Amino acid sequence: MQHRHFVIYKPYGYLSQFVGEAQKKKRLGELFDFPAGTMAIGRLDQDSEGLLLLTTDGKKSQYITSAKIEKEYYAQVDGIITPEAVAQLQQGVNIGLEGEIYTTKPCGAIKLTTIPDLPPRGRKIRDERHGPTSWVSITLTEGKNRQVRKMTAAVGFPTLRLVRVRVGDLQLNNLQPGEVREVPDLVIATPIRAVVNAGLEN
Repeated sequence: MQHRHFVIYKPYGYLSQFVGEAQKKKRLGELFDFPAGTMAIGRLDQDSEGLLLLTTDGKKSQYITSAKIEKEYYAQVDGIITPEAVAQLQQGVNIGLEGEIYTTKPCGAIKLTTIPDLPPRGRKIRDERHGPTSWVSITLTEGKNRQVRKMTAAVGFPTLRLVRVRVGDLQLNNLQPGEVREVPDLVIATPIRAVVNAGLEN
């Protein structure tokens, strides 16, 4: 069987799935005529955006979602995130997960000194009149449910906008929201780095 692979910019407001019971929800199948058996490699929740990989190859999906592959996110947070909060993110924080307390693994986290060059979100972020915001890059090798949002909230800076910008060495680059590109293969070749040390600057 010849597998097919896709790289997309999942827009805000879309579910990372093709079928489901929820009514009036936007799904990936509205963006492109994907072949039968296409699956999202990892998920972005409805309110999150950015790089999403799809494939018909289950083994490739399993490898890319494993802890061997880094996933980097840009989070716009409520308030000006502090060096102390960034250090907490790097070291690991306690979040709620399926009724239990889970301590996240050490990760890469840095405060971004400039606003990232991203397309406008489909729905406007709250007005700056309600207070300042800042951006932080968070690089994970795990992917718990709504993890980044729970992490930033745990250190006192709730996430307002979340965009996945990288999976391994594959970056969002110039993709636009809703854009779908079919690729010959998904070769994620970057070996895992020492993400604990990836965010020493805060």
